Amino acid sequence: MNGLRSGEALLGDLATGQLTRLCHVAGLSEADTAAYTGVLIESLGAAAGRPLALPPPSHTFLSDDHSPVEFSLAFLPGQRPDLRVLVEPGCSSGDDLAENGRAGLRSIHAMADRWGFSTDQLDRIEELFLPPSPEGPLALWCALELRPGGVPGVKVYLNPSANGADRAAETVREALARLGHRQAFDSLPRAEGFPFFALDLGDWDAPRVKVYLKHPGMSPAEAGSLPRMTPAPGREGLEEFFRTVGDFPAGDLTDDEDPDRLTGRPALTCHSFTETATGLPSGYTLHVPVRGYVRHDGEARERAVAVLRSNDMDSAALDRALAAVSPRPLGDGVGLIAYLALVHQRGRPQRVTVYVSSEAYQTRPPLETVPTRDRVRARL
Repeated sequence: MNGLRSGEALLGDLATGQLTRLCHVAGLSEADTAAYTGVLIESLGAAAGRPLALPPPSHTFLSDDHSPVEFSLAFLPGQRPDLRVLVEPGCSSGDDLAENGRAGLRSIHAMADRWGFSTDQLDRIEELFLPPSPEGPLALWCALELRPGGVPGVKVYLNPSANGADRAAETVREALARLGHRQAFDSLPRAEGFPFFALDLGDWDAPRVKVYLKHPGMSPAEAGSLPRMTPAPGREGLEEFFRTVGDFPAGDLTDDEDPDRLTGRPALTCHSFTETATGLPSGYTLHVPVRGYVRHDGEARERAVAVLRSNDMDSAALDRALAAVSPRPLGDGVGLIAYLALVHQRGRPQRVTVYVSSEAYQTRPPLETVPTRDRVRARL
C-alpha cells in the first residue's frame, strides 16, 4: 500500500466494513467476524489494497459494477438469516482469465489447508473448466457460508463455457460423469445456456454438485414446471414467488395461452445433486434478477419484503442488512438487491435468499420506467 494518500478509501476496507456490519445482522460473534473479514482480505489478494478511486481490478461478471464481492442472506422462518459472501479470488489478475483461474485455485487450496478439507472433486474436473486459454465471462468464484465457529462452508463456481459456449453442455455432462453423476445430465430441463457449475467443498451434511441453467423469457407456469427433484416443490408456491418478484398480476394462465414473461435479464434455475443412484436432483432453486424489473431498489425491497412475509420470515433483518451494506436511500439507485431466490432442498425447509451487491464502484441510477415484461405466445 506504499504511496497511498492518507485516508484514501480501499476496496478491502469497504468490503470488510460491509461484511462486519452484516455479521452483526446475522448474529455472528466478534471472533467469527474478525476471522471472516480476514479471510475476505486474503481472498481479494492485492486488490484489497487497491484504491476505490481507481477502476475495478477486473471486469468481473460477478456484479454489474465489477465489484469482486457480493453478499447474500438466506432466510428461514423464526431465525436470523444465514450470511454468505461471494468473491472472485483471482480478480487481481485483471482480465487474464487463465491467471485469474490459477489464482483462484491457489486461494481454494489455501483454504483447504487451513480448514482441513479435500479438493479431490475439484481436482477431477479442473482441466475441464480451467484450460490454458479459457473463454467466457469468469474463471473461478468462491462463496463462503459464514457459520458460527469461524469455519465456513466453501462453494466453488466454475464456467461451463471455458472451452467455448458451443461445448458448455458437453463440459457439464463430462464433469457430472467424472463426479459419479452419470445419469444427472439427462434429468435437466431444457434451457438456453449453462452459466455456472458449482461444488460444495469441506464440511457439508450432503455436499452438492450444482448445475445452473439460463431461461430467457421465463413465464410463471414455466417457473413451476422446471423442477426435476423428488419430491417436487409445490408448483403454486413457485408461481406465486415468480409473480411477486416480477410484479405480475395473479392469474390462472397456462402454457398454451399467453402467459406473462420476463423479457430482459433471464431467470436462472439451479439443480443440485447429492446422490448418484437415481440421477435426479435433490434440490431446485429459482433465481429471479429483480434488479432488471424495478425502477429502483425501493421497489425491489418491497417485493423482497412481500416474499419474506408470505413465508413468515424476518423482513426487518433485510432492512438492517441493506443499511449495513449501503447508507444510500433505496430510491436513489437500482441494483443493490440483485436477485431473489426461492430454494428447495430435499430434507430441508424452504428458504428465500436475497443477493446484495457491494456497489464498491458504482450505483446505477434509477430507471424512469419499469423494464418491459411482455405477454407473448408461449414457446412450446
